[in-house]
Amino acid sequence: MNSETICLKLKEILIALIFLLLAGCSKDSHLGETNGPQEPYVPSAAVDGRAVVAYVTYYGTTLPRPELCTHINYAFAEIYVRGGKYLKFKLKGSQSRFDSVVALKKRNPKLKVLLSFSNSVGNSDNVPGEGFSVLAASEENRKAFAQDCLEFCKEYGIDGIDMDWEFPGLDWSGQAVDLAHDTDNHVLMMKQLRETLGSDYLLTYAGYVSDKQRVSGGFRYIDIKALDPIVDFVNLMTYEMDSGSTPHNAVNCPSAYWDIVRTYRAYMNAGATPSKLVLGIPFYGRVSHSSSPGAITYKTIKALGDGYTIENWDASANVPYVTKNGAKYCYYDNPRSIEYKAKWALERGFYGLMYWENDQDDSAFTLRKATWEGVMGN
Repeated sequence: MNSETICLKLKEILIALIFLLLAGCSKDSHLGETNGPQEPYVPSAAVDGRAVVAYVTYYGTTLPRPELCTHINYAFAEIYVRGGKYLKFKLKGSQSRFDSVVALKKRNPKLKVLLSFSNSVGNSDNVPGEGFSVLAASEENRKAFAQDCLEFCKEYGIDGIDMDWEFPGLDWSGQAVDLAHDTDNHVLMMKQLRETLGSDYLLTYAGYVSDKQRVSGGFRYIDIKALDPIVDFVNLMTYEMDSGSTPHNAVNCPSAYWDIVRTYRAYMNAGATPSKLVLGIPFYGRVSHSSSPGAITYKTIKALGDGYTIENWDASANVPYVTKNGAKYCYYDNPRSIEYKAKWALERGFYGLMYWENDQDDSAFTLRKATWEGVMGN
């Protein structure tokens, strides 16, 4: 064997050794993963009588996958009230953003799109000061508003109205408040909407975590029992129930200001129909109610770096939390907690899950997929 032949043989052996080494490294470094292209995600089939409700905001930049939700609440439109008289309502943000959401119905003909109303003022041609409290106090205003809602639904081919008055008897939004009458007038407004919209359109509302409460001068919050026969379902805002080192989204946490278990009991005690309840899931963590940053989105949580640990689990509250330099920073939801909450809700006869809000998920649709599978895959 001459020197040239020996060199060729050595090269062959060296190449073979390198190939085996790389193959072994690849196998070790991807333990638990499949080689080659991943199978595409195929959503579970929709189950009749179950809902996944997505809030999609006017200021957002992304759209949900229409096969991963049964309903979209477009947030928001705002009302114009001057001198005690309801004038009109307008969308917040651009018309094109709203149109892009409605267009999703072409990709999923079964998808329901609702217009959601808030009590806040954001449009530059509107002014705060009166809001739902004044609108709801007048039969003339209630009828005019309901008629505008019906005409809007017909014009744009959407499926109903979602009311997000946070809350009767409170002035968080800087609007008028009437402790003596807001809670009752809220019921009258919803009755008028139902009468005008009829049974062809959906009527829902964003629900507080407890029933109406008697206070000096009247009531605060929403009359659950009175609204139960009027609405199609209720989007329970089971988040913002605390902040920081205490879970704002716990299933069961007696040390928190409130939790999901107490919300469920409050609605049952008030006479709500379980099949009209939709459990709310936050796509964010609540850091604080009084300082900055107040909240942190799931996609931002996923990208947190040095000093943060995100995959901690609270076995009592059944939700994950973030630590910052070893101290609890905020609680949030991930696929594990969403699966748990979905099972918990379905076992109690709930209609499904709702989330706030679409843009706060990551680009892989991690939480949106988990919400869909939690409801439809169980």
